[in-house]
Amino acid sequence: MARILLAEDEEILRMLVADTLEEEGYSLEEAADGEEALKKMLEHEYDLILLDYMMPGYTGLELIEKIRNHPDKKNAKIMMLSAKSQAADQERVLDAGADYFMAKPFSPIQLLEKIKEITGQDE
Repeated sequence: MARILLAEDEEILRMLVADTLEEEGYSLEEAADGEEALKKMLEHEYDLILLDYMMPGYTGLELIEKIRNHPDKKNAKIMMLSAKSQAADQERVLDAGADYFMAKPFSPIQLLEKIKEITGQDE
């Protein structure tokens, strides 16, 4: 099963996503801020990184830049989760190097379906 890093500073949302993914058998690590997320990203390999746009430490955009500029991590699959869902915000996220964008609020089912698609487990 895919290994996922979830970087989200809102504890309740992080718990909801974690419960949903773990119930489906995903291997999940969590980070409550951008600094913790960066540390975990540099220490481990993930099939998918879920980033919140606005976090303390480093924002999701700053983390995308760090990932895309890192020789061993630059090909990681990244999905941004954000309440900033205007077209300009989505474009900024995708231009920064995210592979996918999901606007908050989202349903756990919607997120799960997209993760299955991304990780090739929707067959």
